[in-house]
Amino acid sequence: MFRRTFWFTTGVAAGVWATTKVNRKLNKLTPESLAAQAADRAVLAGRRIKVFALDVRDGMADREAALKDALGLSAPPADDRRQLPAQRSRAQLPQNYSYNHPNAGNEDH
Repeated sequence: MFRRTFWFTTGVAAGVWATTKVNRKLNKLTPESLAAQAADRAVLAGRRIKVFALDVRDGMADREAALKDALGLSAPPADDRRQLPAQRSRAQLPQNYSYNHPNAGNEDH
């Protein structure tokens, strides 16, 4: 009698466990659940891409700084303002200057 009760209880427990397991798997395969899983994975992929892009940007900045140091370009210029050259008047242009010629002002054309 004890054996029958033990095996009956074991069978019921196995049945409940299997039923629960199957119901969980079926719930994971519903359209709503699949859509939620896809959205979660898309958000996770977006975060990974963002972290990767930030790492690449940091690496590029570090490499650029190293190259500028190696080439001696890291010192700021003395006068940071950039100005156009002084405008020349027509009287300062050479006598043979032509506005239409592509080599205007060159002696060796």
